[in-house]
Amino acid sequence: MGWLHKKIIRPWLFRQDSERAHNQAVKSLARVSRSALACGLVNAIYGAPELPIEAFGLRFPNPVGLAAGMDKHAAAVPGWAALGFGFTELGGVTWHAQPGNPPPRMFRAIPDEAVINRMGFNNSGAEAVAQKLAGWKESGRWPAHPVGINLGKSKITPLETAAEDYRNSFRVLRDLADFFVVNVSSPNTPNLRQLQDKAALDEIFAALQSENSTGKPILVKVAPDLTFEALDEILALVAPRNIAGIVATNTTISRPPTNDAALQKIYAETGGLSGRPLRARSTEITRHLYRQTNGQVPIIGVGGIFSAADAWEKIAAGASLVQVYTGLVYEGPGLINKIVSGLRGKLVAAGFRDLKSAVGSGN
Repeated sequence: MGWLHKKIIRPWLFRQDSERAHNQAVKSLARVSRSALACGLVNAIYGAPELPIEAFGLRFPNPVGLAAGMDKHAAAVPGWAALGFGFTELGGVTWHAQPGNPPPRMFRAIPDEAVINRMGFNNSGAEAVAQKLAGWKESGRWPAHPVGINLGKSKITPLETAAEDYRNSFRVLRDLADFFVVNVSSPNTPNLRQLQDKAALDEIFAALQSENSTGKPILVKVAPDLTFEALDEILALVAPRNIAGIVATNTTISRPPTNDAALQKIYAETGGLSGRPLRARSTEITRHLYRQTNGQVPIIGVGGIFSAADAWEKIAAGASLVQVYTGLVYEGPGLINKIVSGLRGKLVAAGFRDLKSAVGSGN
């Protein structure tokens, strides 16, 4: 199936605008999601084997999750499980519905297997997403794996009232997902990254935890462009604000060097870069976070994962879970099975009894 994607499906998709191809793929999976029979067929073709692990109080059937940004509207919630994902992170979702930045706003850097996006949290708003999630639950189509929601700040909301914006979204979505991720690290909402400042982030988590009577795990997603000192400032909030884990990392505003004129033109576009060029930095940050916390804070490693070897690198550095986005764009839906199957083989070869034992083993 990987050959089919790379030789036929991907070339057809890559002839289209990036965002249009993205939307078509999600719409196709949304149609599949409405049918138990269709989901069963997809799972028979692409489903991944079991490789369970527990993190922040939840059980994951395997450690490979869908990163935020792929399904912003909760359009295909059952479909992601059918593809073999061990968990799904929906969104980003903001309190106010918003169209995002003007297109074109997504660009492929194909030779480097990277994507640049400046989507700007385009989504239908927290209340509309809540209705969509409630509909999936009522239909009996809810997946058996954990579902998370990535929370962003509305563009129209001033930084001074950001905490209330996040709290409003969390309030209406709280009972409809298994975990939440505070996104203060997207480069595509003006000044959003200023909320990674310790005082600002403390205010956001205080507001969220005041609404968190059911004890839902709330994580924070960090930027790969932060210094280790800035990351340590965020870690100082883990205990006092009961931060359940760290997602490392978001997209980067940096660009890899290249002499390719066509790539230079793409890299000149404003936005966050994801894909292979991000792999090393996100792993470096994962390793730092693991060491600084003595492995006591679960980490979701994301950035440049295209294979089982890439996922293993993140796990050995300290990630309990991993996520894919750009790898899925380039490798196709067979990627999840390939990664999970490969990880199972690596565990056996390394002599580990389970996945948890391998977490941080490279430190």
